[in-house]
Amino acid sequence: MGMAIALKGFAPLTLAAGRIALGAVVLTVFAKASGRKMPSVFAPKGMAIWAAAIGMGIFSNALPFFLLGWAQYHVASGFAGVSMAAGPLITLVLAHFFIVGENITLRRFIGIIIGFAGVAVLIGPSALQSRGGDMENIARIVCISAAACYSIGSIVARLCPDVDRRAFSAAVLVSGAMLILPVALWQEGLPTQVPTASAIAAIILLGLIPTALAQILVVTLVRDAGPTFTSLVNYQVPVWSVILGSVFLRETLPPSLFWAMGLILMGVAISQAGALKRLFSSQKKSST
Repeated sequence: MGMAIALKGFAPLTLAAGRIALGAVVLTVFAKASGRKMPSVFAPKGMAIWAAAIGMGIFSNALPFFLLGWAQYHVASGFAGVSMAAGPLITLVLAHFFIVGENITLRRFIGIIIGFAGVAVLIGPSALQSRGGDMENIARIVCISAAACYSIGSIVARLCPDVDRRAFSAAVLVSGAMLILPVALWQEGLPTQVPTASAIAAIILLGLIPTALAQILVVTLVRDAGPTFTSLVNYQVPVWSVILGSVFLRETLPPSLFWAMGLILMGVAISQAGALKRLFSSQKKSST
């Protein structure tokens, strides 16, 4: 919803660079004010921690924003949404090979497929319709590559040695900002006219909540719950986008919304059945 408003005053890459840069400033100030800091690159495991921060800055911020910003000129936005829903499938495969205990199981695979079906129902068959452009097939591959970037970023964060989450999140966004700002200036230059007040308010909102705060939440979830669980958020993004768009932007609610929500929630529940069983078991023991 915020991006729909901000794009009325900012070009796509400029918007991405602006929100990442603002988020980087906010998290850096927050980390310093709370006495958190990243270890020196020469400290034990310091090189690995900084490599993880830079890697996540690339794969979870700068690179996917750049890829999606280019691809959405050549494909329908619905296809971009469906491609993001491929993220949990990609993460499931990568985690199987790189993360101890994140093995592919039939239950997880079925749950993720059902969640993917929910996103497909919500967006509808129009997402797969061709525009007939010369670059469309390449752009579709780029969309899937962007989804893979987010998956790689979550794996990198999980493999990072233990470090303060606030300082690490700040370093991630600083790395992303340093990479995407020059690209945005090269591709789009500085804005030629003053953006509207609503567009400026939207980019501030995006920088503070879906970028700065979300970065801390994502790092915490990946470290504590694992990348496969965290990737399931991709199934909820389209649902909340539709709901918020209806409430604040007066967009029409698709009749498939409730069917899609049911499938998505069912998929998440099935894929996380083991974790839910352990949670209820621990609560039962604590109550007794």
